[in-house]
Amino acid sequence: MRGKIESINTSVQKGGKKKPVQEAFINLSGIEGDAHSGDWHRQVSFLSCESIESFNQKGSISTSPGDFGENITTRGVDLAGLKVGDILAIIDETPEANGSKKVILEITQIGKECAAPCSIYYQVGSCIMPKEGLFCKVLKTGKIKVGNSIEVKKNYKK
Repeated sequence: MRGKIESINTSVQKGGKKKPVQEAFINLSGIEGDAHSGDWHRQVSFLSCESIESFNQKGSISTSPGDFGENITTRGVDLAGLKVGDILAIIDETPEANGSKKVILEITQIGKECAAPCSIYYQVGSCIMPKEGLFCKVLKTGKIKVGNSIEVKKNYKK
């Protein structure tokens, strides 16, 4: 399964919308400069454009990539079909990279429990991250850019 990065989103504060950037560096703690990076299992978060578009069709509010606090918004990846332990490889397929530059992430959590409604809930009326978001830890670092390919390796076993 292959898709692509539609948006990369970062914020210096937790619990709110993230702003799109064209590229970012993923180190062993997550996306440099993002409030959710650190030594834990939810270093990088994912949500699909398809989920955001479906959400927008249900209500009167219009949301965009980053509005749910996700770091990477994908297109063409069936995030709902993935499991903990699956691998996401972000591949730079530009001619100068020759497809050799890959960032590797391991899925560590599907969705999340919110103890109380977060600021995202108050801003947009509900939140899809608790059911549709994915969280990963970094296995291999590198620079990512909007438009990079995402390759899924299912059923990864250590």
